[in-house]
Amino acid sequence: MSEFNVTISEAEIASRLRIAKSASLNNPYSEISSHKDVFNEEPRCAAVLIPLLRSDESWHILFTRRNQSLQEHSGQVAFPGGRCDSIDPNPEATALREAQEEIGVVPEDVRALGRLNDFLTVTNYRVTPVVGVISWPYPLRLAEVEVSRAFTIPLAWLSDQQNYEIRQRQLPPPYGSISVIYFKEYDNEILWGASARFTLRLIEVLS
Repeated sequence: MSEFNVTISEAEIASRLRIAKSASLNNPYSEISSHKDVFNEEPRCAAVLIPLLRSDESWHILFTRRNQSLQEHSGQVAFPGGRCDSIDPNPEATALREAQEEIGVVPEDVRALGRLNDFLTVTNYRVTPVVGVISWPYPLRLAEVEVSRAFTIPLAWLSDQQNYEIRQRQLPPPYGSISVIYFKEYDNEILWGASARFTLRLIEVLS
């Protein structure tokens, strides 16, 4: 991966997202190679917001830590997001609605720049990561039932290959082995799994 350019503009980010999306033919990334063979039903729709912000003259990503009491992915570092609702016309609407519900970011305050490829998870969701910019500082309002903390990590740190590794994780049948990205601890938090995969894909697109 090439060195990350911390001075990249919003317009350039949007342009690179468009180019990457066009070149990919919208092929989703799957955590398991035999996704269609494992699941007998279509994946459920979901979307997340990857909030970019400028702090100390460089780009950062805003993350959340999910509440420990949640049934799914409790205590994990994540992006605001969730299942698509019947009222959502597109993934952007889902991501922005969930971001407002979870961290209090008003949809009109997000400058949507584009999408990454969809991502098929081992829980049979088809997740669309939506990239958007928010002004910073921002008066976040955390829904404490779902989110216990919000924090930022610099994109330059995330793009440093010394700060993450890929490990093989063995899942029970019929899933087999999958590759899982783990970042080093940052601000007492560990980014890993699907959110780490979204993050690295964004950096690949922007590098």
